[in-house]
Amino acid sequence: MKELVELIAKALVDQPEKVVVSQLEGEQTTILELKVAPEDLGKVIGKQGRTARAMRIILGAAGMKLKRRFNLEIIEKG
Repeated sequence: MKELVELIAKALVDQPEKVVVSQLEGEQTTILELKVAPEDLGKVIGKQGRTARAMRIILGAAGMKLKRRFNLEIIEKG
């Protein structure tokens, strides 16, 4: 899942080398933290949050198959 988020984010941004995805494992939930350059934040979130919502939907659908819940947090890399 981490690789999937990284692949999608790198395809969207202008500075793919600054994309970092970290994974925090919980008991039933996995949190994926997506860090991007400040100027690429809007590209990852999209208009009215549509791009971010779409990425979360993909994670939710894939998580159903894996019987695991995934949360995506988008963080501005300072």
